[in-house]
Amino acid sequence: MSVTVAVDAMGGDHGPSVTVPACLEFLAAMPDTRVILVGQQAALEAALVTTRPALRERVSVHPASEVVDMDEPPADALRRKKDSSMRVAINLVKEGAADACVSAGNTGALMAIARFVLKTLPGIDRPAIASQLPTRSGETLVLDLGANVNCTPAQLVQFAAMGSALATAIEGIERPTIGLLNVGEEDIKGNDVVKDTAELLRTSGLNFYGNVEGDDIYQGTTDVVVCDGFVGNVALKASEGLAQMLYDFLKAEFTRNPLTRLAAIVAYPVLMAFKRRIDPRRYNGATLVGLRGVVVKSHGGADVLAFVNALKRAHAEVEHGVLDRIAQRIAGMGVASGDAVTTSDAPGSSGPTAAHA
Repeated sequence: MSVTVAVDAMGGDHGPSVTVPACLEFLAAMPDTRVILVGQQAALEAALVTTRPALRERVSVHPASEVVDMDEPPADALRRKKDSSMRVAINLVKEGAADACVSAGNTGALMAIARFVLKTLPGIDRPAIASQLPTRSGETLVLDLGANVNCTPAQLVQFAAMGSALATAIEGIERPTIGLLNVGEEDIKGNDVVKDTAELLRTSGLNFYGNVEGDDIYQGTTDVVVCDGFVGNVALKASEGLAQMLYDFLKAEFTRNPLTRLAAIVAYPVLMAFKRRIDPRRYNGATLVGLRGVVVKSHGGADVLAFVNALKRAHAEVEHGVLDRIAQRIAGMGVASGDAVTTSDAPGSSGPTAAHA
């Protein structure tokens, strides 16, 4: 099937210097795909001047006069910048001109604008940020990673259903196991929200494994791990920091003196393999799951390799019909609504916690 991706080409720390080359690399690998670059037309046309004709014909430029700053309050981006590259790209999805949107821009603004423009799927109170994290045996899908600081049990069950459908669509797992992130595996552990969520999950029809702890994420104990956005974002950022610290420690030890430098030369292939295995760029691309459209958030500091992976994530979700699968799973469960929007989650507030910001 042919897939068209609208790209917020101005978003992120690097803008067109990363987004344009990444889109061209993505198109070269995906012959069934088109890209709409959204942003300042002159800058984007200039970046495409040397593009090979075979690729250039699958790229179009859609003008947008404004850019959402990385530190801009989501409310300002939503209300005042209606011609921003981010909003125009999301509008293209709503209008059917594009099948998905990818942005490396301000996470809070992206969530607020996407929720306002696209709305949520039937039976979903709030979108969640979902991303795959590496494990000893492969990958596990974790949500929410920062969109919703406070959640009701019913909303956490919705996240579980969305995560289950996403894992089925992308990974081909028929009945993904669901773990509820907690401070212990025992049923008596956790706060009232977690305990009530566990009770709902046991009767949900989902393949509920039970409570899991933080180390279970990287053990690959379950296919999907569910938590609120506060816990998820802390776990994500702590994990990224730990991975970077371990790599820095290894680098420091191998450069300590001439003897260790010599050892580093011998160990170089192993070190590079280790670096690739924990490289967060391989897992770049978090889904704003639960919307009436595919929206993927790239890390703000993504380089070309990382942004290409975010584009591939969006392509895979469209190709595998993720929206339909989520809608069917939610409808089949009859999940009850449990929305109780807090100040921190409302579009007019300071916005969601910036996972993958």
